[in-house]
Amino acid sequence: MANQIAVVGAGVMGEAFIAALIRSGVPAHSITAVVRRPERGEELLTKYSISVKPLEDALKTSDVVLLGIKPQGLADLMPEIAPHLKSDALVISLLAGKTIAGISAGLNNHASIARVMPNTPTLIGKGMAGYSLSAGVTDAQKKFVDSLLAATGKAIEIPEDLQNALTGTSGSGPAYFFRFVEAMVDGAVAMGLSHEDATTLTIQTIVGAAALLDESGDTPTRLREKVTSLKGATAEALAVFDEAGISKIVADAMAASARRAGELAQ
Repeated sequence: MANQIAVVGAGVMGEAFIAALIRSGVPAHSITAVVRRPERGEELLTKYSISVKPLEDALKTSDVVLLGIKPQGLADLMPEIAPHLKSDALVISLLAGKTIAGISAGLNNHASIARVMPNTPTLIGKGMAGYSLSAGVTDAQKKFVDSLLAATGKAIEIPEDLQNALTGTSGSGPAYFFRFVEAMVDGAVAMGLSHEDATTLTIQTIVGAAALLDESGDTPTRLREKVTSLKGATAEALAVFDEAGISKIVADAMAASARRAGELAQ
């Protein structure tokens, strides 16, 4: 569907999507990055053999414009984008909290917009994304979005009013996981293990458990039950989690993330 693609803002996530575009079959010469620092442009050019151009030059020939900037910078950038955006271009936003309606209004009521919420495992092709589409997105454009997101990991289409809930679940989710790993390492060190051994034990335990969950076909509940003997060591640990209200703690944290995503839309 797309002949030329502009990636506006090529930080960590923008670069991840450049790599995903190439994995999905888009030729490198069809991708143009718009960056603020010339040295960053040189880095991307060397690494991916893509083009690097000023904003206006990139936009006027692009069938897809992928916005990878910080959400706080969108309001200032949209007036610079709008005059040069092709009328039938697909705009893909990776910006947490920014609504389709808000982006459309800022781009002179542009019709074709995809709102995507990826997460950091996108960097290694194992991400989880949710996306919502405006009414003006064509079948061919939707097919392109599906192909691109398949190259980042997995993706689901959701109603836009659930985007903040998705941010609180999968968008911020990796950070919850990393924080839990930190806590396990700290707990192992407190029991006498070296930091190095505690880190090795914890990471492999988590990696193995995740793989088992992904590949076994069992539910998380069933896997937990299989490893939890009545009055055993695991049951003692889980009882501490339950007494601390782990379900409420996690739900409250997720709700806080979703609430903040909504505030970013203001």
